[in-house]
Amino acid sequence: MKPSQLFQTALTPDDLHTFFHEVRQTSERLGEPLSDADATVQSMPDASPAKWHLAHTTWFFEAMVLKPYVPSYEPFDEDFNFLFNSYYETLGARQPRPRRGMITRPALSQILDYRKHVDDALDSLLRTGSDRRIAELVELGCHHEQQHQELLLTDLLHLFAQNPLHPAYRDPGPVDVETADLPPLSFTEFDGAIVEVGHGSVGFAYDSEGPRHRALVEPFRLANRLVTNAEWADFIDDGGYKKSLLWLSEGWAKVQAEGWSEPLYWEERFGQNWTTTLRGFQPLDPAAPVTHISYFEADAFATWSGKRLPTEIEWETAAQGIAIQGNFLDTHRLRPKPASPHLGGLQQMFGDVWEWTRSAFSPYPRFRAVEGAVGEYNGKFMSGQFVLRGGSCVTPPGHIRASYRNFFPGHARWQFSGLRLAEDA
Repeated sequence: MKPSQLFQTALTPDDLHTFFHEVRQTSERLGEPLSDADATVQSMPDASPAKWHLAHTTWFFEAMVLKPYVPSYEPFDEDFNFLFNSYYETLGARQPRPRRGMITRPALSQILDYRKHVDDALDSLLRTGSDRRIAELVELGCHHEQQHQELLLTDLLHLFAQNPLHPAYRDPGPVDVETADLPPLSFTEFDGAIVEVGHGSVGFAYDSEGPRHRALVEPFRLANRLVTNAEWADFIDDGGYKKSLLWLSEGWAKVQAEGWSEPLYWEERFGQNWTTTLRGFQPLDPAAPVTHISYFEADAFATWSGKRLPTEIEWETAAQGIAIQGNFLDTHRLRPKPASPHLGGLQQMFGDVWEWTRSAFSPYPRFRAVEGAVGEYNGKFMSGQFVLRGGSCVTPPGHIRASYRNFFPGHARWQFSGLRLAEDA
């Protein structure tokens, strides 16, 4: 299998043109509620300003498509290659990631002008027809931008959480929640087998999702739903953050060094737990999935429960054949939703929160990085990170697949990350 086949597009030229404009318009709608200050400030080194996300996704199309394939293209501003390159070593020097918040100029209005300049050039290119390689890169750029739509919101949530006023990104006020108590966790059993996993169908996938290959799965059981805030509160009340034997060494060091005692954004007020959400400061919903926890916290909870985290192969095996439906960005809820107390079988496999697995982000058998600059997209990060599956409440609809492999370092907490328990059968 040639590496470039993993980016193979199945879209017609008209569908690709429509997809491109839908993605670009969605990003700008996400930015509409923001002031220039909201879009410029960087709250921590791992986060990026909203303005930077809007510019970087534009730079990607300019650097990967327009400059290499359109000789007559005139860049909007040559300095933007330095300002908005992320980590592509082959494309030159860049502003250090921890200092992206220092880019007070250009203003947000100029970034929007930059987007229009690039959109017009891409629109002309797509209308005149393009070869397969250009179509693949444009579709990759669209999926790349959808990733940054999610990052824009998670980074903005972290920013607003630092503000003592806990401002709402959108639609402040309580969110309707299920009132029925959830039944205890149940587990679905899966037989051991040699299974096929990884992207193997027609259409787009990231290079790290393939090649499709065989893997051995021992018999296992997977929880029917995600772990809830109420169950996490029991972990806290039982001293979960104080018992070193529950924790991996690096995780326990983080607990000690950073004073972890609850998930990120939890805060006690008026005698109950509240949390910062994209819809403002709200009472914690006990039945909703716990979120904004690190891999180390998820692993400690699993150990405390007498269970474990699933492997990514187990998760994908269980997810095959399940409809990709759930609480995504298009529901406008912007926070996880409780499972239904009335449904049987596996719930919440897609949407709500990214699910930590115990699997390291490493290459599949026969993986080869794509040639050229886009070869730096995923392959260079296959060390020191863990895989998450399933998408979240801020993942754009249509962006997720059963084979999709998200990845973050074990200490990361600002993403919409939660957990589902597993056990050996």
